[in-house]
Amino acid sequence: MMRRTLNAVSRVLPPRLRHFSGGEVTEDVSECAASPQITERASLYVHWPYCLRRCSYCNFNKYISKENNDHIMTKCLQMETETLLRLSQVSCITSVFFGGGTPNLAHPSIFAAILETVSRQVNLSDEAEVTLEVNPTPAGKSRLEDYCRAGVNRFSIGVQSLQDEDLKSLGRDHDSHEALQTIEEARRLCPGRVSVDVMFGRPKQTVESWEIELSELLRVCDDHVSLYQLTLERGTQLFKQVECGAVTMPSEDVTAEMYQRARKTLHQHGFQQYEVSNFARHNSVSHHNISYWKGNQYIGVGPGAHGRFVPLGEGGVVREARTQTLEPDVWIREVRHWGHGTRRRLQLGHLELLEEVLVMGMRMTEGINHKHWEMFSPQTGLDEVFGESIVVQELLQSGQLILDDRGLRCSWEGLALLDSILPALLVELERQISPKASQGPL
Repeated sequence: MMRRTLNAVSRVLPPRLRHFSGGEVTEDVSECAASPQITERASLYVHWPYCLRRCSYCNFNKYISKENNDHIMTKCLQMETETLLRLSQVSCITSVFFGGGTPNLAHPSIFAAILETVSRQVNLSDEAEVTLEVNPTPAGKSRLEDYCRAGVNRFSIGVQSLQDEDLKSLGRDHDSHEALQTIEEARRLCPGRVSVDVMFGRPKQTVESWEIELSELLRVCDDHVSLYQLTLERGTQLFKQVECGAVTMPSEDVTAEMYQRARKTLHQHGFQQYEVSNFARHNSVSHHNISYWKGNQYIGVGPGAHGRFVPLGEGGVVREARTQTLEPDVWIREVRHWGHGTRRRLQLGHLELLEEVLVMGMRMTEGINHKHWEMFSPQTGLDEVFGESIVVQELLQSGQLILDDRGLRCSWEGLALLDSILPALLVELERQISPKASQGPL
């Protein structure tokens, strides 16, 4: 569901990334004032780009390492972290997420060094959530305790499936038994702070087999589950297999039914859905991901990482969307030369910022409350933007959308249709905000 939603949104939000060199943006955009309430804090994402091999469905920014360059990567990740923290001028990092790639291929000392770098420059609370993505192989399982000693206190385990045949066809390098063992060890080390990723809509998968598999997973998992629909990405091995007829995928109706059945099953097991793809019990939510969905600042470090923050350190007053150089070798050269490998920057105008707040906030079951919206749009409230729209009124009357004293959010039924609701909301946002934005900066 996540990728279906984001694909729909990407058609509404065309990329407007601009290249820069030596820290200079090559196109001016009207400024939007930065609120200290928003700019004092950020979360940190660190990307480890290497994998042992590429899965058949994956088009993420990842590379097969030909040599051990852990020492160089460590120094460059530390250097870029220092540079971007100085540039952002944040005083507190609220959470850290080590993703990839396969970050559990990296030695635990690498993450300890990065966390130490953060702590030297800004406040990183001992209670801050520090998550590591884990591939559930025997090698990954054997290092979990060492990662905890390095400062990791939450694991996100890429189980994907408990069907060995499916894991093999997807190119995963673990089996179901290894996945279950990894979950057990992670729960021993970080009880209540272990998430499992599971994928539906896989080739040959049926609604019935999915329900059986999910029930098996719920017998062993911890308190957080992320559901992702398998989507075909151009250039992947799976895309080519489907294109030539060697592999067939479930229909949209079948995958929609899988999603709805999963939501009901998870609810019956005490899980509350708090976002399109994420479910938690005992309030074991991902605080790092919530910071994304609430439109908070985040700093992206490492090859291909993305960030959103105001570069106060160079006199900036506008939030920027930043992308780091994709290729690790090129990124390393740039970090050594510039102190960072930022390849693209986009200054977000008032409308662009509100578009992101809307798109991300509507992913949450709680939606966007009035006070939160006012932090980004003090002059134009949710009621003013969406309350008089005929299209929005139709969504409200159909029960898919709710706009009340709490704010704007999808109903239980509407959340499953978010990819069709968002474009209508974005069009209305642009219609209401653009004339005001043209009057000058906020």
